[in-house]
Amino acid sequence: MVLAETLAITEFYLLFTRKFEGPIFYLNKLSGIVVGLYFIGIITYIMTNAVIPITKAGEWRTAIDVIAVGCYVIAGLPLVWIALQELGLVNKGLDQMGRLRIHAICVALFLIFGHVAMISGMLDPAILGYQAPHSMEINHEMPSEHAGHMK
Repeated sequence: MVLAETLAITEFYLLFTRKFEGPIFYLNKLSGIVVGLYFIGIITYIMTNAVIPITKAGEWRTAIDVIAVGCYVIAGLPLVWIALQELGLVNKGLDQMGRLRIHAICVALFLIFGHVAMISGMLDPAILGYQAPHSMEINHEMPSEHAGHMK
């Protein structure tokens, strides 16, 4: 998240100053490449170790979980696009302002989907009717053999 936030903050600087040289510009470029490549790994990991197995097993608790995980995966895609752009693999025909425009749109999409993922990830699936299986519930009653020791 530090790299993504660094990317967002330096993006604002570039949008307002239009200084396409110097340490802030290169920090923006470097953080865009690193965070995009990082998210390729994150997306791959989440898809193979969470989304596919949970979907196959039918273990999504409610739409809240689907939204949280789905938005997190979607949030990473604009960062991957930024990395591809910074590495010269996409948007080759755009001038500096066109690349900046795509960059800013991608950062905005990351922030929107990332925040939706974060907020929905904090929601209790019980809001939409999920009930944990009885074996997973916490028993707050004391076993009878210990009840007499609490006087």
